[in-house]
Amino acid sequence: MGGAPTVLNSIVNSPSRDRKPLPHRVSVITGGAPPPAKVLFKMEELGFNVTHSYGLTETYGPATVCTWKPEWDSLPAEDKARVNSRQGLHHIGIEVDIKDPITMKSVPNDGKTMGEVMFRGNTVMSGYFKDRGATDEALAGGWFRTGDLGVRHDDGYIQLKDRSKDIIISGGENISTIEVESVIFGHPGVLEAAVVGRPDEHWGETSCAFVKLKEGWKVSEEEIMKYCRDRLPHYMAPKTVVFEEIPKTSTGKVQKFVLREKVKAMESMSRVKRSRL
Repeated sequence: MGGAPTVLNSIVNSPSRDRKPLPHRVSVITGGAPPPAKVLFKMEELGFNVTHSYGLTETYGPATVCTWKPEWDSLPAEDKARVNSRQGLHHIGIEVDIKDPITMKSVPNDGKTMGEVMFRGNTVMSGYFKDRGATDEALAGGWFRTGDLGVRHDDGYIQLKDRSKDIIISGGENISTIEVESVIFGHPGVLEAAVVGRPDEHWGETSCAFVKLKEGWKVSEEEIMKYCRDRLPHYMAPKTVVFEEIPKTSTGKVQKFVLREKVKAMESMSRVKRSRL
């Protein structure tokens, strides 16, 4: 079977009365968005073997796969989920690289230096229909520029950090919304989470988390913020938490453009704090 990470999240958080023991381990492929490691961990506990794939319409679907390595079998369960949440290695017939979008030089395999994910190969599109400008921009430098930002680890596996349009820049520091969301998903009371940048007069932007809680849970805004501060650099932790339903497409992908419109209507956090003094 296959499904977006939100589908997997629905499975792991389904009521226990609706679950039936699996007669054998079931293979699942997931993609469409970076899966939180916590969701992969819980899927494995339920008896699913999850294969994580990544690609775009412009690459004719899946272009990378997080190929399982035998040496991962001996890792603790949570570490297995962490390494499997990466986007992995390229498929046959296509190249993938993480490059500085300006110099077009490959970033080092240090798992820290971010660049843009780029593809080239026989399954990469030749251009957008009747749109020369968009085609030239997307294929500048001879590689298809995805708009996704990522890193490459020392084992060659790539990992997405964010969409270039989703990255939050706060006081000159880049904040990966995917990293913040992954931490929030670790809270036992959280069912769904999505993070976007909230405009701020002083910092430029701050993290704003939209959270849907599990049924029966009562969690405060401050509790979520403290949970994140205990696990992330403080500048990355959300300064705002909103508890509400998270908008998604029919296939389960989070509609962040809807959330960005909501935060635009919010007053700057720095201005709010000054008004309270």
